Amino acid sequence: MNTPTLRPLGRSSLQVSPLCFGGNVFGWTVDEATSFSLLDAWLDAGFNFIDTADVYSRWVPGHAGGESETVIGRWLRSSGKRDRVVLATKVGKDMGDGRVGLRPDYIRQAVEASLQRLQTDVIDLYQSHDDDTGTPLEDTLGAYADLIQAGKVRAIGASNYSAGRLREALDTSERLGLPRYESLQPLYNLIDRAGFEDTLRPLCLERGVGVINFYALAAGFLTGKYRSQEDAGKSARGPGTIGKYLNDRGLRILAELDAVAERYEATPGQIALAWQMAQPVITAPIASATSLEQLGDLVGAAQLKLDADALESLSQASAETSRPAAP
Repeated sequence: MNTPTLRPLGRSSLQVSPLCFGGNVFGWTVDEATSFSLLDAWLDAGFNFIDTADVYSRWVPGHAGGESETVIGRWLRSSGKRDRVVLATKVGKDMGDGRVGLRPDYIRQAVEASLQRLQTDVIDLYQSHDDDTGTPLEDTLGAYADLIQAGKVRAIGASNYSAGRLREALDTSERLGLPRYESLQPLYNLIDRAGFEDTLRPLCLERGVGVINFYALAAGFLTGKYRSQEDAGKSARGPGTIGKYLNDRGLRILAELDAVAERYEATPGQIALAWQMAQPVITAPIASATSLEQLGDLVGAAQLKLDADALESLSQASAETSRPAAP
């Protein structure tokens, strides 16, 4: 097995694997022992990038948020592998009791809580989980500058930002000499394309911003797991996934994934990830696994190099026939 080649993240000093492990499953659909084995296997396969957030998994009844970070922190402490990991987490989504947004005082509070849960002295990539239009960008970026100066954060990124707001943030950093968002975490995959490609992709290319897209497998749809209404019961996400993606275009994409997968002796999910990793602006798609078998599928995807014909056929099959004009 070839060790994946690391990629630079934006203009930062961080070098990351071409796939990122999504940590939303830790402490939610994956227990602690399985989480530890998945993380060990991820590093053993040559990958180093792990993404989580303080809010994971607050949506689960009885959870308060911080569950994923806590599991990762226990693994880091017991394994002694902190120096082999590029660790990304996020701040800004509602943690309850007024803990939300990107005010400097809240960022200072939230980073200490994340560092404590993660049992580390530094977060490699600290990301604004949502835009906070109520807080001036220079205030948020200034707070991040203080954290970088203090050695608590190495680089910063943005998630769920519009192109206009990301450009404004980058301009603010440049104008005031503040750290800039080195990465963007948008929704992007073969079926969710227009929102990123029309406005965000050109900006990221122009400004050298790395892209670590979430929902890389469209909540499992691009694995071929959901092909009919009867498949809705295959997981808790099934009904919503089918309702959103199971249509003529979705089935056309699955058919092309099947065809390319057969040619490469791979799975549809591996092909879907390989297509993303080949896109020039994508640094590392984010995908999760809840078993070693699923993790093996992710590892296999990074070994695939699709030829021009395969990339083009997938792009054509997933083209959106009625894409809105870019503003």
